[in-house]
Amino acid sequence: MAGALIDRLVAALFGREDAAPDQALVAEMTDLVVDTVEPRVRAQRRYREKLEPCIRTTIACLREVGRAPLEPLLLARARWGEDRRLNAFFATAEDVPAFLGRSKELRSFFAAQPGVHEAFALLGMRREEKTVFAPRLQGGMLMEDVAQTTVDFTGHRLVGLAADEAQARLEVGKRMVLRLAQVALGRILEIDRQGLKKEQHKAYLSTRLRFLKLAQDGMQGIVDDPATIAQQVADVKRELDAAVKDYIEVKSSLVTLDGYIAQIEEVFAHPERHVALTRTELRMNRMNVKADPGQADAPEALTLAELRIGDRPAAVIAFVRCPRAEMPAEQDLLARAERFL
Repeated sequence: MAGALIDRLVAALFGREDAAPDQALVAEMTDLVVDTVEPRVRAQRRYREKLEPCIRTTIACLREVGRAPLEPLLLARARWGEDRRLNAFFATAEDVPAFLGRSKELRSFFAAQPGVHEAFALLGMRREEKTVFAPRLQGGMLMEDVAQTTVDFTGHRLVGLAADEAQARLEVGKRMVLRLAQVALGRILEIDRQGLKKEQHKAYLSTRLRFLKLAQDGMQGIVDDPATIAQQVADVKRELDAAVKDYIEVKSSLVTLDGYIAQIEEVFAHPERHVALTRTELRMNRMNVKADPGQADAPEALTLAELRIGDRPAAVIAFVRCPRAEMPAEQDLLARAERFL
């Protein structure tokens, strides 16, 4: 995928005011998708016309996702006690700089840009819930072994590092476009695999049939019952006829330019099936224990943004600011690690 082209298109998709003219954007996006997924589709004279509706659908979806109001979260140790999201995402204040220090990508980013004092990125995490039994105040009384649901955030990762928020959003947008292209390409690879598999099976049966006819016409008929060989020939002929029919069907309906276009249409007409952003509200205390439904003293709801990629579990995401000053020195990280050895 041409880097300059995708950067320009993503800027138009996720930018604020300087979007390219709509028709030009659709045409460029279509060509970008085709060149990335299957360049041979260009040989179909009406490929732009065929793909225009699904490309417009994808553009609308990506713009909605890319412009979602996600206020950047400052990853700073001193903010852990004040910021409810930071308190929920990290178990202790010390975990915040420790996470930044472990990020090789963040270290590389700052090393390559010595004049930059803050990096913006998308933070991704897994949300895991489990039931525990612990003491709890109920009706003014301390009850033992009460079933409670706790929420843990694990597998923290930074992606789309950039020097400002706008560029970080563009990096995330680029990854979304690439994801859709990857899904479409995967479908076409599967079509090609099916075609190759059927072709190989047809070739094998043809060779098998020639082998049996040699046996039938040669000396093998002296030691083996000719009727048995004839039955094997008839069986292989029927199997070969079916294999040829399957092969022709696949080659004529799927392994064609129109077949490839149909796969691209299926993906880009339904982008929400492959990249979807949703919002979830959680009510939990500062120990990340969820409030019971209808609980009178339930804490204020925490709104989480969750990004779902295909059929994988959704990841909790947040745009974040990563100050260079919050990163511990590498020797401090080594010393901390040695304490656990």
